Amino acid sequence: PYYVDINQNLFIEAYLHSSDSNLVLFVDTCVASPTPYNFTTVTYDIIRNGCVRDSTYATYYSPYRNIVRFTFNAFRFIHNNPLVYLQCELVVCRTYDYSSRCYQGCISRSKGEASS
Repeated sequence: PYYVDINQNLFIEAYLHSSDSNLVLFVDTCVASPTPYNFTTVTYDIIRNGCVRDSTYATYYSPYRNIVRFTFNAFRFIHNNPLVYLQCELVVCRTYDYSSRCYQGCISRSKGEASS
């Protein structure tokens, strides 16, 4: 567990351990939830499909392709839950494979995917 106060910035670094230097790391989705077992019903999106959803989210420069660094501001979750769980999905791609997910960036939903 990592304890923070409301409105405190959280700094996150993800590192891909691999001997292959031709890999790049991409943050696709980061979701917060009041429960560690359900990241689909009651959630708060920080990033979804590469699209930033939280206005406090910011990336930091990394000199290495296999390291991603970002920050966002701690917030009071729905119904003031004292605990918030974070689940992030990262994608590993080949460097310079511009057709891969890592180079597509934000993928917004098409109108046909919107739910009622």
